[in-house]
Amino acid sequence: MVAIKRLSTVDADFTAKMDALLAFEAAQDEGIERTVIGILSDVKARGDAAVVEYSNKFDRLSVGGMADLELSKAEMQKALDSLPAEQRQALEAAAQRIRVYHEKQQLEGWSYTEADGTMLGQMITPLDRVGLYVPGGKAAYPSSVLMNAIPAKVAGVKDLVMVVPTPGGEHNQLVLAAACLAGVDRVFTIGGAQAVGALAYGTATIPQVDKIVGPGNAYVACAKRRVFGIVGIDMIAGPSEILVVADGSGNPDWVAMDLFSQAEHDELAQSILICTDAGYIEQVQASIEKLLPAMPRREVIETSLTNRGAFILVRDLEEAIAIANRVAPEHLELALADPDPWVSKIHHAGAIFIGHYTSESLGDYCAGPNHVLPTSGSARFSSPLGVYDFQKRTSLIKVSQAGAQTLGRIASTLAHGEGLLAHARSAEFRLQN
Repeated sequence: MVAIKRLSTVDADFTAKMDALLAFEAAQDEGIERTVIGILSDVKARGDAAVVEYSNKFDRLSVGGMADLELSKAEMQKALDSLPAEQRQALEAAAQRIRVYHEKQQLEGWSYTEADGTMLGQMITPLDRVGLYVPGGKAAYPSSVLMNAIPAKVAGVKDLVMVVPTPGGEHNQLVLAAACLAGVDRVFTIGGAQAVGALAYGTATIPQVDKIVGPGNAYVACAKRRVFGIVGIDMIAGPSEILVVADGSGNPDWVAMDLFSQAEHDELAQSILICTDAGYIEQVQASIEKLLPAMPRREVIETSLTNRGAFILVRDLEEAIAIANRVAPEHLELALADPDPWVSKIHHAGAIFIGHYTSESLGDYCAGPNHVLPTSGSARFSSPLGVYDFQKRTSLIKVSQAGAQTLGRIASTLAHGEGLLAHARSAEFRLQN
């Protein structure tokens, strides 16, 4: 039997148990940190030569130069054309749904003119160049390509550079097909900290980007943290999370499989069920025992559920929603008979999946909203990846002669108060006596 933690809000020590359940510290491994610092420094100093060396070393390649590490658009198109019909249709349908959703997110500039002729406003411009990191080898996710690349292209990014490691020279055709569909401009078969360094600093072959997005392993995450400030980054993602709020009205097999859907990512993933019905919790436990043996990643799922999973019994749905807001989960499912009235009461969640038919997995692949979501409670202050992450807002200020008289006196007074004489004089020079 999978030993999933049981909590109840009636227990005197519930708060302490909840704190312990949510405690997760992504401590930095000093060895990883040292390795990444060395690689980044080397790539910054030696550029292409360092990238080639590290790629040969870590990905078991034997290439002679960067020309061997770049794929052509023809190769991407070939990957798309070679897909089985059903797979291509699914990828194209997902891409179209993701594109339609993100087209709704486009920001527009605005301005207004005051009575004295002063114009104030905001201009929206896309980033020039973005780097997209895509995991390679066994952890190859074409859905991540679509979710990261399509919003960038919708935003108007002209140059999208994808890096994807190919351990042993193995190219994932689905990933390349997704890159073709999403409009990726250049693809380099490199990965790890060396790829992040190449994108951040630029080399003779790889252009420096403005922002790096996309998931990766511990070395990639560490490298992204290190280059932040030189370039922008999307986020440092923690382990996957799902929180299901249930009232006992749904199929327990469905809920069990939804918990599995995040637990199978890795042993540190967190799957939590909050329920008002103790009997239903037992049904879900029984479903877990029944369904788990058939899962290819059953050992990972069991470790995740045992170490970080939980069943939480609550007195009512108000209490359940309060706990959900405290957790601020990446994925929140409302497995309720009447979920709609509760949606507005959710203040902190990366994405909300409403009703029994809305499995989290649909959001991962094809519903349309982005699957790059805040984790580790950061939904309290962060949002899903979107078009707005690939756009910049620039303030517009055009002061009229009349406006300079009003604003100049205000600025002069405040600047003198701050002891900044040049600021004051700059405004005063434009005043008419």
